[in-house]
Amino acid sequence: MIESARRNEYEEIRVAPSGEPGENPERSGGDAALFAEKRWLKILAGYRQPRAGRSTFELAVTVVPFALFWAAAWAAVHYSFWPGLILVVPAAAFLLRLFMIQHDCGHGSFFAHRGVDDWVGRVIGILTLTPYDYWRRAHAEHHASAGNLDERGVGDIETLTIAEYNALSRWGRLGYRLYRNPIVMFGIGPAWLFIIKQRLPFGMMRSGALPWISTMATNLAIAVAAALLIWTVGIIPFLLVHLPIVLLAGAAGVWLFYVQHQFEETHWSKKPDWQFQHAALHGASHYDLPPVLRWITGNIGIHHVHHLSSRVPYYRLPEVLRDHPELAEIGRITLMESLRCVKLVLWDEQTKRLVSFRDAARLAAAG
Repeated sequence: MIESARRNEYEEIRVAPSGEPGENPERSGGDAALFAEKRWLKILAGYRQPRAGRSTFELAVTVVPFALFWAAAWAAVHYSFWPGLILVVPAAAFLLRLFMIQHDCGHGSFFAHRGVDDWVGRVIGILTLTPYDYWRRAHAEHHASAGNLDERGVGDIETLTIAEYNALSRWGRLGYRLYRNPIVMFGIGPAWLFIIKQRLPFGMMRSGALPWISTMATNLAIAVAAALLIWTVGIIPFLLVHLPIVLLAGAAGVWLFYVQHQFEETHWSKKPDWQFQHAALHGASHYDLPPVLRWITGNIGIHHVHHLSSRVPYYRLPEVLRDHPELAEIGRITLMESLRCVKLVLWDEQTKRLVSFRDAARLAAAG
């Protein structure tokens, strides 16, 4: 089943042929049976076709504001108008939106032309500090194995079961607690990920030439672009403007990725119980954000639909909820509810939910 899902990511996602994920959603049991008659993969195939004009427009209304806010923030530094540095916040928001476009390119869903999507994604990767081809492969692994306890470790947030955590040494538990600390997860973590980790193809060191070519070529392009900007505006203004933009956008991106899968009623299971369609629908959230944030984040909050059919362009995801409102309540969490997800750190295999360290200790005491 994992291999079938991987082929769907690497081979432009075929629509539920016999034996592929989604053929028998009723096998998953539970709530998935309610949607068996609709065969969601085939229904969502009707939304997979992007519109070239709309995609071009989405790219333009993201790149241009990002460049303008970046230039305005630099002008504030240049003329010593320090309150103007607040402009790094909207610049970071548009950089985050650029990453969402890069994300759709990685799925081949933005222009639906592999070559165009790839080169748009590679260019955006210079701005987001994300090697496109390396990231695309890791992200495909994430989609192919999301919610599978037997296939953790590539492109996801490390999540341990209560039993696995209890089996760790004292230092191992401390390390996991530090990793899960919000300051590390959303502060130090994004800086480590985007500035340092993605400079080498960690996790794919022995996966052939492509991850190395992708990271090294992106590193070179980043160095050239940074050198040109430093030559133009100076190193201090460059750092004062671009570094906070990258860190803010990175923190927001990590938060979004976190809350899309780390919520109380998410789904994790082991083979043979793990089924692609059920894991997609119930292992990813519907992060119901206010309209402005929904637009800035490229509708990525409609994440369960995205996981079910990653070839649906982000600007068509709202169409899916409009036409099939029954999907809107699956895994739905609001902005305020999402703040409580930070404390959920361990998977309880008995109750089938994410719990906090305190809840895990209480369960252990009760047992």
